[in-house]
Amino acid sequence: MKIVQIAPFDEAVPPKKYGGTELVIYNITEELLKRGHKVYLLASGDSKTSAKLLPIFPKALRANAQAKDPRIKDSLKFIGISRILEYLKNLDIDIIHNHIGWRLLPFSSFIKPPIITTLHGPLDVENQSLFYGNFKKANYVSISNNQREPLPDLNYIATIYNGIALKKFPFSEEGGEYLAFLGRISPEKGPVQAIEAAKKAGLKLKMAAKVDLVDKAFFEKEVAPLIDQKQIIFLGEIDHKGKVELLKGAKALLCPIQWREPFGLFFIEAMACGTPVIAFDRGSAREIIEDKKTGFIVKNVKEIVQAIKNINKIDRRKCRQQVEKYFTVEKMTDGYEKVYYKILEKKK
Repeated sequence: MKIVQIAPFDEAVPPKKYGGTELVIYNITEELLKRGHKVYLLASGDSKTSAKLLPIFPKALRANAQAKDPRIKDSLKFIGISRILEYLKNLDIDIIHNHIGWRLLPFSSFIKPPIITTLHGPLDVENQSLFYGNFKKANYVSISNNQREPLPDLNYIATIYNGIALKKFPFSEEGGEYLAFLGRISPEKGPVQAIEAAKKAGLKLKMAAKVDLVDKAFFEKEVAPLIDQKQIIFLGEIDHKGKVELLKGAKALLCPIQWREPFGLFFIEAMACGTPVIAFDRGSAREIIEDKKTGFIVKNVKEIVQAIKNINKIDRRKCRQQVEKYFTVEKMTDGYEKVYYKILEKKK
């Protein structure tokens, strides 16, 4: 097949540090190439790929000083759409895999090859409901079954769980004596609750997280005052090597999520290293974590503390096995190949 992968413009593919969607796109693209498909990647020009890279912008918008203004950033994204459309009208392709969500959908009637849209974000947001509700018949892939609940009437072709390259996440039989927090410093990720739990448990918490401009005020007001760099250690945004070292050496990953997490990529990254996950019972948590076997599903900070006390009852090998069974690059790409062929068969 001749396949186009369309990536968001904010981060490079793969991301240099934080960027779950971009990492997923990189994994799909490289695995499809291994399987003999021809793949075009429409992404920022600083992306690294074995596919044919067609740059939308010279660099990811994150590196663009102008894009710090939300209004300019939004304008740039629509400029990016126009460049995508220019590429698409000149390419001989079979199928388009859209990872940028609703922004491409209003132009779908002008695009000849079939489009599949993977929904990478939550659907219980007002503007998401408005846009996707107006394009119900488009082809959608959800990344968890729970993600579908706010908009059950969309044309879902499949649920395909995100997958990681296992060789990049070496297994550790034994964890350390600290807790880990990974991702973004934002209210929905629960950093304040993670700190509260670590303090009550009397354990060190290492926090490796990105602070987006939109979350800067929250970080400075709610989180920074709780960081002493002794018990609560803020590492900032780290690269892949740093992430693996953090996860391998952790006693547990704390994920007191405050939102409907569409798919916790950081859940499976921790589990691949053998590290159990303690997460609030929201979003996709129960589809990824097997309660009391690969981690704990809890309701509040008090239950996090109790789970930490019982964490040594978790067999770290089972955490790894869960990822090997359900959440690998190969398993994810198998799912997308089936979806591509299914859509192309319908087109005949």
